[in-house]
Amino acid sequence: MADASALLDVRHVSYHIPVRRGLVFPRRIGWLRAVEDASLALRPGETLSVVGESGAGKSTLGLLILGILKPSSGEILFRGRSLQRMRTRERRRLGKDIQIIFQNPFTSFNPNLRVGRSIELPLRNFDMGNAHERRERVMELLETVGLKPDQAERYPHEFSGGQAQRLAIARALATRPEFLVLDEAVSALDVSVQAQIINLLIELQTRFGLTFLFIAHDLSMVRHICDRVAVLYLGVMMELADQDELYEKPLHPYTKALLSAVPIPDPRKDRARKRTILTGDVPSPLNPPSGCRFHTRCPIAMDICKEKVPEWQEAAPKHWVACHAVTGG
Repeated sequence: MADASALLDVRHVSYHIPVRRGLVFPRRIGWLRAVEDASLALRPGETLSVVGESGAGKSTLGLLILGILKPSSGEILFRGRSLQRMRTRERRRLGKDIQIIFQNPFTSFNPNLRVGRSIELPLRNFDMGNAHERRERVMELLETVGLKPDQAERYPHEFSGGQAQRLAIARALATRPEFLVLDEAVSALDVSVQAQIINLLIELQTRFGLTFLFIAHDLSMVRHICDRVAVLYLGVMMELADQDELYEKPLHPYTKALLSAVPIPDPRKDRARKRTILTGDVPSPLNPPSGCRFHTRCPIAMDICKEKVPEWQEAAPKHWVACHAVTGG
């Protein structure tokens, strides 16, 4: 799936955390397989949404892309350069180009600093501009996200959730990045506020040519912002396709189950459609199922699903899936 035009290229990346027992002489008793053999690419100006239940490995994948975590295997390239092979100074400079927006903005702001100061900190850290230029940049950013310049003198607790997320977006944009990781960036907000923030993000993407990795668990939300969708389950990529293709012609049983839970505005159609109810709990990544990780909850699981890991294959043009029932084993 290598893409020469990609801004970001994730190639067969896995992330395994050693699990140890014992206090004095701890010994490794296993591995927590948070991400397993993930591959995806993002082109400049594109939005890729990564969706799945809690524990699917979505946020871990985002932290790997940011360079906060180091892959156990595989490679991540940004503008064709391997993150793992970069020197410390290069990685630090890369922080200007890749930024993250978290789910809860209040926990990512220092409550003792005025928000203008917090937005200015990335500029100071990367030695961008003098004091006057940084101040002007903060005022400009506040207006860009729909806030007033004089609000720079307030503290984080004086803002609503939606306003605080706008501040987080302003801070992320301070260094003029190319790529943003949005980790559940709107899931903690009221529905009406979610729509406002999504519209703001779409506007900013068009205005500044940004590339987004949008991490979420709600498929109904991401349809309005994404170009493509990747579905994760227990650390493994299940399906990847263009937005319209995935919503209209899902191939993987897990994707179908997620989509069947998305509400339809028409009550009659919503009542008439067939829902896929998954039974059982998500298995532990400490002891994932053999073969296909989804087979313990899959309504169409076959014997081969328990024994063999399905290959990641292009079942239709630009539509990738890992499922024996779709690809014929």
